Amino acid sequence: MTEDKSGDSLLDDIILSQVEGIGSLTYHRLIKHFGNSTAILNAPKNDLEQFDFLKSNTADRIIAARNIIDPVVITELCKRESIDIIPIYDNRYPEPLKLIADPPPLLYVRGELLRRDSFSIAIVGTRRISSYGERQTYRLATAIAKAGFTIISGLAVGVDGRAHRAVLDAGERTIAVLGSGLLQVYPPEHTKLADQIVQFGGAIISEYAPFMRSTKWTFPQRNRIVCGLALGVVVVEAPLKSGAMISARLAGEQGKDIFAVPGSIESELSRGCNQLIRDGAHLIESVDDILSVLGPMRKPVSLLDLDESIGNPKEIALNSIEREVLKHVGRNSSSVDSVVSATGLAKTQVIAALCSLVDKELVRQLDSDNVMKF
Repeated sequence: MTEDKSGDSLLDDIILSQVEGIGSLTYHRLIKHFGNSTAILNAPKNDLEQFDFLKSNTADRIIAARNIIDPVVITELCKRESIDIIPIYDNRYPEPLKLIADPPPLLYVRGELLRRDSFSIAIVGTRRISSYGERQTYRLATAIAKAGFTIISGLAVGVDGRAHRAVLDAGERTIAVLGSGLLQVYPPEHTKLADQIVQFGGAIISEYAPFMRSTKWTFPQRNRIVCGLALGVVVVEAPLKSGAMISARLAGEQGKDIFAVPGSIESELSRGCNQLIRDGAHLIESVDDILSVLGPMRKPVSLLDLDESIGNPKEIALNSIEREVLKHVGRNSSSVDSVVSATGLAKTQVIAALCSLVDKELVRQLDSDNVMKF
């Protein structure tokens, strides 16, 4: 069965998302069987009760949902508050998020999600940030954002808020993922920061309806979205038992690269990061450490300041000559002379650029006269 993409389907998606006992995993299991939310809400009780993954009374709640939940109340509220509702089958839904095990069926968005947000790095860490953590978060978030990445974080106090603030100060793009509805910003003291993120071209997003308050369970759920949106996750400071360590675990499960900032062995706040490094996370001192690790992207991404798409994060640091030369190197074998002819550049310029591209592991030298892209 295929999903109905009509407006009525969106309303039914909203209804289903409000049913107690229907989380993202349960939603996708039911969709796999019934095809869409409308079919689920219209299903007979006997059909629903066959699924052993449904909690007690969930079938009754699904059947009663249409008479209890009015989705128009939510859609009208979102219109008044400039909140966009993006279901998973909408082409605006972030592609990287679709690849995780339990993507949110719906995203509520203030601001705008862009194609270039696939080129993003998450920065996470403790709420009890130290002065060392503040310095490193601000320095790294600024540098990573200026390298062209969108910075993703969770709007919490501590590392999250410091990262968002650094990016705004740098005039770059950041996205905050909330563990509450967009009209119940938590922590409340970051309400102004959330508004500024939207005002300066970023976005705040949540899988929860706008009026929902946060709970102790919604923050770990939020973390999977933070990691799912990013190419890699930077952990700045984290005790061994912390939300940031949960994020690192989730990132590992999603196949994302994990970067950790080393800290003093005397600091409880650095024990998590030091443990991550022992366990194989990449030690990070600068944005160059990220660029040296990240490999080819699943899909090329268009950046706002470039006319062409890039397929590897390392390409962001190329100069104009290197970029032009790389464009004319094939996935199979390309001769140096063919690249010279295609670019119109002097042979010495092409050779110098190719040497640089080989060093950056964007081009492989096959022999003295032929090269190919990695």
